Amino acid sequence: MDLYSAARRLQRPFHFRAADLAARRPLPIGARGIIGDGHTAALVGMDGAIEWLCMPRFDSPSVFGGILDAHEGGFHAIRPTENFDSLQRYDPSTNVLETLFEVPGKGIVRITDYMPWTGDPRLCLHEVHRRVRCVQGEVELEAIFDPRFDYGRGETELHFADHGIMAEGEKGERLAVVMSGAEWKRRDRGGVRAEMTLRGGEARWLVMTWDSPRPEPIPAYRPMEHLRQTRTRWREWAHGLEYEGPYRHHVIRSALLLKLLLYSPTGAMVAAPTTSLPEWIGGVRNWDYRYSWTRDSAMAIRSANLVGAVPEARDFFHFVRDTLSTGSSLDIMYTLDGDKVPAEEVLEHLAGYRDSAPVRIGNGAKDQIQLDTAGALLDAAYLYERRAGGSLTLRVWRSLRSVCEHVRTHWRDPDHGIWEPRDGVRHNVHSKLMSWVALERGSKLAHLFGDDALGTQWHAEAEKVHADVCAQGFDEKSGGFVAAYGHEHVDAALLLMPIHGFLPPNDPRIERTIERIQKELATGPYVHRYHAPDGVGGAEGAFVLCGFWLAEALALGGHLDEAHDVFVAHADASNHLGLLAEEIDPKNRELLGNFPQAFSHLGLINAAARIDLALRMDDIGSPGTPEHPLLR
Repeated sequence: MDLYSAARRLQRPFHFRAADLAARRPLPIGARGIIGDGHTAALVGMDGAIEWLCMPRFDSPSVFGGILDAHEGGFHAIRPTENFDSLQRYDPSTNVLETLFEVPGKGIVRITDYMPWTGDPRLCLHEVHRRVRCVQGEVELEAIFDPRFDYGRGETELHFADHGIMAEGEKGERLAVVMSGAEWKRRDRGGVRAEMTLRGGEARWLVMTWDSPRPEPIPAYRPMEHLRQTRTRWREWAHGLEYEGPYRHHVIRSALLLKLLLYSPTGAMVAAPTTSLPEWIGGVRNWDYRYSWTRDSAMAIRSANLVGAVPEARDFFHFVRDTLSTGSSLDIMYTLDGDKVPAEEVLEHLAGYRDSAPVRIGNGAKDQIQLDTAGALLDAAYLYERRAGGSLTLRVWRSLRSVCEHVRTHWRDPDHGIWEPRDGVRHNVHSKLMSWVALERGSKLAHLFGDDALGTQWHAEAEKVHADVCAQGFDEKSGGFVAAYGHEHVDAALLLMPIHGFLPPNDPRIERTIERIQKELATGPYVHRYHAPDGVGGAEGAFVLCGFWLAEALALGGHLDEAHDVFVAHADASNHLGLLAEEIDPKNRELLGNFPQAFSHLGLINAAARIDLALRMDDIGSPGTPEHPLLR
């Protein structure tokens, strides 16, 4: 059986018509893979196009932004000139992406896409490598290079050089492209284009280099050596992961994605590599996620710890230490080097993905009060200390101590909460829960660092938080907890109450809360965050992370079959590569929101670990619920 036939057995091919490609009709959000180098990432479509790439960092202005506006954003593509079918896969245990094109009756071409990666941020080349090889037959291809610097706001000039094309922007941006054997010609619609015909066994390389002084010829050995090294380093990293449960394929892919979203020079993690992909087509819930949310990063690092990615946790805590070293308080989000996130700005000249405006850069939630952030950070730190055995340094502990002290003095305050509404503050039950988590985990860490008096004080304060939540966050009418003090509605963040050990999973108050969430917020296995006004307006999809929380909570309560069904529904809703966006349309399972999303993948890892532990305990007939200390 040939390679293409084998691939067709694993996924349904995506069919492309040349006329649709020429018209620049948008692909579904999930019809893409991602490659990266620890500094930034590119989305590669099943049509061979790169329509999202920011250089040289995740949060830099886009070079290719066609996913947000096919006409103004810019793109690069390598694809057949005739109608074709497409398949994608990752080289196993790597972030090296392969795209197969079959032109019926003509031939098959494979594109191998990667960004050179060694794991050492000092050796980053800031390059995109694409190897085009004809597997069989004969295929006519086109290559298009049409960068638009600064989100397409400025003029981008293209200069022909001896060995390729040099793109230059108004602010000094430079991007060189070199392709072996290509004869570039200007396009009427912008950019340059080259045509080529490849026959069985023939291959070409295309290399894009950021900030290069000039296009340089491609030595025959250089990109192949980088491909070999990149594959090797990714496989070495993946093979060091420890999960061996029934969902290994999805867990390893999720861990590889989380690693890809880490900005290696500082250890910060972006929430997603994209901005303004809509949470509902045509809606206004379009946000810039290319920054490091302290909560999101801490939760992701905690998940990575569960599968053995300990060095990444160390680097993240050093990032927190360095960020707080000036004595400033803990912010909810930072740029990748620990600075303040820029003010939110609307790019009026971009139409948005499938006309879902506005397109935003920066983030207006940066100044919100989110008291749950500290709980996620202390929870991750405690797990790291348990896994790594005394690896938290005294400097890190001092930073964490200041964070926990802030919780002790401010947990009674109202806040905006985890979902970042834009209609003011309230006493969110989830934020109180996470304040309890911060004080409980902080108390245990204090004892580990020999500060018993502080540990005792924080534990006593945690008991006060617990009592307050049980008194004011509980609704007598429904018999369960509600989203905020004085409110009647629920939100899916309440699913974390049993997960974090606030109350036992078989406590009647917890059981009724979960039942109500399933009844009021779920569409089948998919769970919405809430159904209440939030000052933003517009529809949104079901939140993928909330679905994985439900799977965890069900597993804790002993409902293993139901937990498995919910988990599989969400895992199966990932795209052809195992990648998840932030949200999903429950009706057609279309991925929505920024993509790929760290939140979704950390949720998958947590749920897989919890269900796996529950299954193992069930196999040995162990009583009780799966409250493994490293999952608490």
